[in-house]
Amino acid sequence: MIKKISSLVYKACHNKSNFFGPTIWDNHVLPVVEDAKILAQKLGADRQVVEISAWLHDYASIKNKSFYPEHHLHGARLAGVILKKMNYPEDKIDQVKKCIYSHRASKNIPRKSLEAKIVACADAMAHFKNVDKLLYFAYVKRKMDPEEGKKWVLEKLKRSYVKLLTPAKKMLKKKIEAIKIVFS
Repeated sequence: MIKKISSLVYKACHNKSNFFGPTIWDNHVLPVVEDAKILAQKLGADRQVVEISAWLHDYASIKNKSFYPEHHLHGARLAGVILKKMNYPEDKIDQVKKCIYSHRASKNIPRKSLEAKIVACADAMAHFKNVDKLLYFAYVKRKMDPEEGKKWVLEKLKRSYVKLLTPAKKMLKKKIEAIKIVFS
């Protein structure tokens, strides 16, 4: 099942219609999945729910640019459709949908389960690991001027920092310190 889901996301990332471009696979999706798996193992979460949620957390916006503003809603819905077709248990589908729905920091949706906290955290970790990609997105894709782009990236990183669990903060300590120096 994981292999089918990762293949589905890979194809969406490499489709010409993907607004973010194929680099989202290596620069965001894979790091989110890897960090989510590490955190699930460390913290004793349901690893399958976490991994499936990590694979699908941004699937909606990758699949359809118009879903981007509300991709957490569309992503939860699409995950339900995909997982139902794969005969995944209903209670697990519900958990995955909640993880995807609550992963966005900009919407301030409470994350009630450990699995949801891990997926949101792993998503945030990818932002700190790929600040250059956030800058590219701000300046090239969103066509922001230098000050506007810098402000957008800093605000995104501030929201992302709030999503970080303690083990993630320790894992990212040097990167966070370097980012503070660069942006000071």
